[in-house]
Amino acid sequence: MDKKSPRSGTAPDADTVVCSRCGISSEEQRPTWTCSVENGTRHYFCDACARANIRAIEGRLDSSWW
Repeated sequence: MDKKSPRSGTAPDADTVVCSRCGISSEEQRPTWTCSVENGTRHYFCDACARANIRAIEGRLDSSWW
């Protein structure tokens, strides 16, 4: 992860990633998590949230829509 870029869904500890939808956190990058760039900001979504909203993600809808 690039620590210099702005990221939404991150905890104060830069190595911890937080799901922007449900708030679950992970101390390491998970290959099943999804990263979405919306308005120049990265949003991370856990595998459960990504699976539940896969059509909206593939349709490139901002997370505020779903």
